[in-house]
Amino acid sequence: MIRTRGLAALTALGLLGACASTGTHEIAGPAAISHPEGAVFDPSLDAHAAVDAALESARTNNTRVLLVMGANWCHDSRALTSYLMEPELADLLEASYEVVYIDVGLPQTGDGFNLDIAERFGVTSEGTPNVLVLDADGGLLNSQEDATSWRNSASRTSSDVLATLQGWAAS
Repeated sequence: MIRTRGLAALTALGLLGACASTGTHEIAGPAAISHPEGAVFDPSLDAHAAVDAALESARTNNTRVLLVMGANWCHDSRALTSYLMEPELADLLEASYEVVYIDVGLPQTGDGFNLDIAERFGVTSEGTPNVLVLDADGGLLNSQEDATSWRNSASRTSSDVLATLQGWAAS
C-alpha cells in the first residue's frame, strides 16, 4: 500500500491487513495478536512499483519517502505501524511523507523477500522491522544503523517515534 492519506485510510488499511494471510505465515485473528491494527503488510503488493510511485509522489509533493519494511507476524512491525496510525503521527505522515509498507517475509530464517529494496538504498537487512527514510531523489537520509535499529519498536513509545520522524520530515 502506498501513501497514507488520513487516519481513516490508515485505520481501514490496518483492519484489512489484520484479516489477510501473509502467504506461508498466517496471522492469528485480531484477539490473538498484539497490535492487530498494525498488520498492514501485504505480500501481494508489487513493492518495487510502490517504491517507485512513492518516489514520484515525493518529487511532486515535496515530501520524503518512508519505507516501513516488516511483516504481519512480527510484533515489533505491528507495534510500529500501530504507532503510525495514532492521530499526531498520522498527521505528520500526511503532511511530510509518502509511506510504503513492504512485507519482507521472514528474513531471519532466510525466508525473506523484497530485501533487495533495502539493498537498492544501501541497507542490508536481517530482521524486522526496518525503516528507511528517503529524499525525493531516492537518497537515504538515515543511516544503515538507524534503519535497522527499529527491531525493538514494541519497546519504544509513540512520542519517541514521533520525535524521530519529525527530525527527518520534509520542511
